[in-house]
Amino acid sequence: MSEQPFIRTAARFFRKLTPRARLAFCELPLTLIVAGLVIAAPTVWPGLLQNRLFVAGVLLHGILFLSCLLVPWERLAPSASLAIPILDLVALCFTRNGAFSAIPGLITLAIFPVIWLSASGLLSKTSLILSFVGPFLIALPSVVSHLPHPTGSDISSVVLLPLMMFAVAVSIRLAGSNARLQQRRVKQRDHVLRQLLAASRERETLLKTILDTIDVGIVAVDQKGETVLINNQQKAFLQMAMPAEGRPGLAEQDRLVFGQDRRTPLSPEKGPIRRAVEGDTFSDYLVWFGAGTGQRAISTAARGMKNEFDDGFGGAVIVFKDVTDVVDALAAKDELVANVSHEFGSPLTSILGNIDLVLRGSQDLQPETRRDLEVAERNAERLRALVEDLLLSAVAVESVHLRRTDLAGLVENSLVSAQAQADAAHVGLVADVPAPLWANADPLRLGQALDNLVSNAIKYSPGGGLVTVRAERNDGWVRLEVEDTGMGMTTDESTRIFTRFFRTNSARQARIPGVGLGLSITKSIVERHGGSITCNSRPGGGSTFTVALPAGPPLEKSNAGSPALS
Repeated sequence: MSEQPFIRTAARFFRKLTPRARLAFCELPLTLIVAGLVIAAPTVWPGLLQNRLFVAGVLLHGILFLSCLLVPWERLAPSASLAIPILDLVALCFTRNGAFSAIPGLITLAIFPVIWLSASGLLSKTSLILSFVGPFLIALPSVVSHLPHPTGSDISSVVLLPLMMFAVAVSIRLAGSNARLQQRRVKQRDHVLRQLLAASRERETLLKTILDTIDVGIVAVDQKGETVLINNQQKAFLQMAMPAEGRPGLAEQDRLVFGQDRRTPLSPEKGPIRRAVEGDTFSDYLVWFGAGTGQRAISTAARGMKNEFDDGFGGAVIVFKDVTDVVDALAAKDELVANVSHEFGSPLTSILGNIDLVLRGSQDLQPETRRDLEVAERNAERLRALVEDLLLSAVAVESVHLRRTDLAGLVENSLVSAQAQADAAHVGLVADVPAPLWANADPLRLGQALDNLVSNAIKYSPGGGLVTVRAERNDGWVRLEVEDTGMGMTTDESTRIFTRFFRTNSARQARIPGVGLGLSITKSIVERHGGSITCNSRPGGGSTFTVALPAGPPLEKSNAGSPALS
């Protein structure tokens, strides 16, 4: 056992004793020494027990030890116990001076009552005085007996020894004061720590109650990807993703988690938790949990936490929300729009066909009649374009077929297709794309999204300018940027730009044609690819649309593995 644990154990043992037992333990060392002297006296110092002073001192020591055990000290004031060490000094005066000729060094036994007085912490000034006066009075009779010629031993015992005892008393007093001060500080810190611990537990209970009350699943992970917090709703989501034949402790890659098409198992690197652990920040990332009629749409979002020491990645919080009802409502709305638009399509085709026949077949139309018919044809064409956009927004992203695609070729085709529009608007087109740039994508749908972005960039640069398309691959992601130098938009407008039928004030004032569906369709296509799209713009300073797509391995390898949640 090391020294510190031994001292702490002894202190705990001493504090558990009764006041009488504690006093007896303090008196015991001196009593044992005196008892040993008495036992050895007949053999070692014959005639010592005939000395009355020595015998009186021995009897007084015995009485003091018995008083430690018999007096009800617990009923008295704490300072009353100091009578024992003070009377010990008196008893030592008798014992030492009675046995001075045989045992002159007995004065050193005064160290025991001096230590007791000093360590008690009571009557500090009186204890210090007694620690000098007591040994002085014990040594004084031997000096007086040798007057007028005291020996050097007498002088040292009457001067040096009391001074040494006083120095010991002062040292013990200072050490005791420092120890008591440290003890008070420890108690204060312990009290503060207990308060902080209680407050922390209250906050932890409150946080747990809040997390378990809300209908949103929450997972917190550390920088190593280990789960440090998960609420009950998220546990329910995980149970929802468990196969019918699932078993406790099932690995995450065996859970039923699918992409936005509800059929393709989500690859491990596209899992919300895996993306968050890799430092990705995202929102409205849709995945599907479960299978069959019980399948649920889960919208996920993640935000990273910074390490307070080096400002690096310190973990992440991922939120899971059941949005099945919202997705079903949007699907029902899309179906209604598609049905209504389809019903509009046939009458509009008939109207346009008949107007065209009249305009082309009748040479003798009055100018006013022809002008009215042309207005009708123009508005019917506009209405048909609107119907086509509505149909496209409803069905364009229903099926996304991913395969290994060269995005550089898509960018080139898009710019070639938009060249005529750009020339008419006096807009320059620039591409900065490495070739080849491979990614898993649906070339038809992603080309449609890219066409929308480039067409918008040209359309919203009515005064001419420059449209730049950039692309790069970095950390498993492909980023496409379409930047223009056009009219731009406000921050509030840029946050709403992907909403269906939303158009900016400047676009309406400039009478730029459009119904506000193109960017909504583009966003849906990008999200079906497991990516995201953002807009950065300022009024008069142009706009930059950034598309981030998971690059991933070739499709046949990506789909070969098991689905994963993280």
